[in-house]
Amino acid sequence: MMKLRVNRTDCIGCQLCSDIAPDVFGGDTEVEDIVGEIIEDNYSAIREAEESCPVGAITIAEI
Repeated sequence: MMKLRVNRTDCIGCQLCSDIAPDVFGGDTEVEDIVGEIIEDNYSAIREAEESCPVGAITIAEI
């Protein structure tokens, strides 16, 4: 199982992740709420957001 976590202390609010994966990071979602299981349908977009985050605030971890 893969989990997503966003370190809200490191996040600068650039919204690049929202542009890449709006279903996961967009809308009224607060950064502290973005912690959860990654499903196959959103994995590639989340991986791209993780790799594109300018401050490395997005982490994908296998648990």
